[in-house]
Amino acid sequence: MTIITHRAMNRRSLLAATGAAAVGLTFTACSPRAAAPAGAGGEEAKLNFYNWDTYIGETTLADFKTATGVDVSMSLFATNDELFAKLKAGNPGFDVIVPSNEFVTRMGQAGLLESLDHSKIPNLRNIDPAFMNPDYDQGRKFSMPYTWLVLGIGYRKSRVRGVPDSWKYLFDSNQYAGKIALLSESADLIRLAAKYKGHSVNNIPPELVAEIEQMLIKQKRFVKAFHDDNGQDMLASGEVDLVLEYNGDIAQLMKEDDDVGFVVPKEGSLINSDNLCIPKGAPRPLNAHNFINYLLDAEAGAEISRTILYPTPNAAAKALMPEDYKNNPVIFPPPEIMANCEYGAFEGAEKASEYEEVITRVRAA
Repeated sequence: MTIITHRAMNRRSLLAATGAAAVGLTFTACSPRAAAPAGAGGEEAKLNFYNWDTYIGETTLADFKTATGVDVSMSLFATNDELFAKLKAGNPGFDVIVPSNEFVTRMGQAGLLESLDHSKIPNLRNIDPAFMNPDYDQGRKFSMPYTWLVLGIGYRKSRVRGVPDSWKYLFDSNQYAGKIALLSESADLIRLAAKYKGHSVNNIPPELVAEIEQMLIKQKRFVKAFHDDNGQDMLASGEVDLVLEYNGDIAQLMKEDDDVGFVVPKEGSLINSDNLCIPKGAPRPLNAHNFINYLLDAEAGAEISRTILYPTPNAAAKALMPEDYKNNPVIFPPPEIMANCEYGAFEGAEKASEYEEVITRVRAA
């Protein structure tokens, strides 16, 4: 039995639980496309997967068990800050984790990641070449790309006047007081506020960080919550009318609710890429390599994309997807929008700690 650990049972947790057979559904098995037999290399037939919520296909984990005999236990984290803190304290037994781009750099530099053996991941040939040599992990020493994503504003059309096409509505306005939710991840908040102020998301000068802190402290009284990656649930329930969220999460909600919209603000935004990594001290590294390879399979990747509705870097999987996925402007924003978006770079542990302290002060204000 696959187990999912989660801190709150919301719509997204239920979806993830359904996909992992936590409620006893019947699985559709797939063929053993790229995985080794259970017990290969002397490893026990299990794997511990530390993942974001709603970030796996409905049958993926069950299919992997059918194909390999390896039982996957998936537990959930809500922010990269939480993931980093957990692994920094010592790997409690995870075999595969899913950090975002700058945290791949940060964790690699901190000695928290194992180097990948590319010979054990032949499905890397399915990855779009554009994603194979990123600045945050050149040569893909520590990571394989899982998804990419862009942050924007999810909103309820019937409660918002027009399209909220500026970060001003979240960071610098009382127009929707008490009906705003912001993502709690510290670096993302500061970088997007810098975008609003006309600066790059990187190399933000100290005086601008101080200005952003004061702006967010002033704005805090109008903010309903700093959410832990469950912003679309708050939007769905009517708790808020505007939310800072990832495009894939809002695309999931838009499939169910035509009163929901998504916009990448005119000032530009932050691009993230979530990655499959093996943490230092993983107890089952061979199973981990096989699992990563399985997730990069074309059919397995398409099953994941059908469920989570995030943009995939897996060209073979994308080719199997329907046109309403490939041509969805929420999932794949047009080039003129993406041209004004940037990846955030890891700028050192001191800067990361500074951002965390800033947002801690904002939330305590």
